[in-house]
Amino acid sequence: MSDMAFMSARLRRGDMTPGEKIWHMSWSLIFLLCCIFAFGFAMLYSAANGSMQPWAGPQLARFVIGLGLLTAVAVIDVRLLLRYAYVFYGIILALLVAVEISGFVGGGAQRWIDLGVFQLQPSELMKPALVLALARYFHGVNMEDIGQPSILVAPIILTAMPTILVYLQPDLGTALVILMSTGILLFMAGVRLWKFALVGVMAVAASPVVWSMLRDYQKDRIRTLLDPERDPLGTGYHILQSQIALGSGGLFGKGFMAGTQSHLNFLPERQTDFIFTMLAEEFGMMGGVTLLGLYVILLIYGYAIAFRCRHQFGRLVAVGITTGFFLYFFINIAMVMGIAPVVGVTLPFISYGGTSLLTLMLCVGLLMNIHVHRDVHMGVRGGFNDF
Repeated sequence: MSDMAFMSARLRRGDMTPGEKIWHMSWSLIFLLCCIFAFGFAMLYSAANGSMQPWAGPQLARFVIGLGLLTAVAVIDVRLLLRYAYVFYGIILALLVAVEISGFVGGGAQRWIDLGVFQLQPSELMKPALVLALARYFHGVNMEDIGQPSILVAPIILTAMPTILVYLQPDLGTALVILMSTGILLFMAGVRLWKFALVGVMAVAASPVVWSMLRDYQKDRIRTLLDPERDPLGTGYHILQSQIALGSGGLFGKGFMAGTQSHLNFLPERQTDFIFTMLAEEFGMMGGVTLLGLYVILLIYGYAIAFRCRHQFGRLVAVGITTGFFLYFFINIAMVMGIAPVVGVTLPFISYGGTSLLTLMLCVGLLMNIHVHRDVHMGVRGGFNDF
């Protein structure tokens, strides 16, 4: 047997050493990730008026830690991810329940668990946990059986429990991301389009009930989306200042650390939700388009990994993770441009946030894991029929 054939056989068996797995990682994807993070680091440095504190320095440290986390996740045997997917989901769901009972309150929302050293936001971790659980479930379902309504009961329950808990925090933006990511993953798993159409009709019919369940500030955000100038100094302030900053950047921007809207404190939350606005003001439309181009390349990497994977579990994990990236940057940019309600969705790898950044690095680690183990033979049910 030739060396190439021998290595191919080892790849299918998944018995590579950790060092060999690191060698087979996609280092071009790591480089792309570093390029995207560089934009965020520069913006956080600028947001603090040329200082590493309080945002740029801690974010850089978290990114370095995240690279270690990414590598550790990438070398885990993919069959272990399959085996313990439900366990991971159960742990994060329990943390969401704990948040509801005794979570830390900040900014009017109860979303964190105070661990002393740092504050953990379980809703962020639920995104990859739910993707793993759903991929595990559909890996064990035959394609011809997916058309049966009973097959969808478990995925609906798996999705509904964290969505309701996240909404109650309240965190409508994350709840919507969870629902939309699940919908695309179900479609990729083989669920027919007419079922999504049926759900859409039911959602439209239930919209009056949903509207009555929204909190007052959530209703105000939707009204503000339709008419930002109805309350320019109140609910419309954020989006109006964001639009002013976006327009003032022009084609090439005002220059690094020279944005007036952000540095004169007209732009709120410039280090988190509205960081893309600050980037567009300082680097102009060209800077914004460059970042969007990097995101598009990231999506190409993610979906290419999914389509090259030979097992259903890996394909669905890669699709779910990559779709989550798309929803995050799409919703955030649409929000700061005023074509979507302000829902508090951060910009991936750019916005400041500990749990958010480390969760994103975990997600890239899962993508890398699927890339490394794309040829591993998993069997019809991945070799683990029992939970």
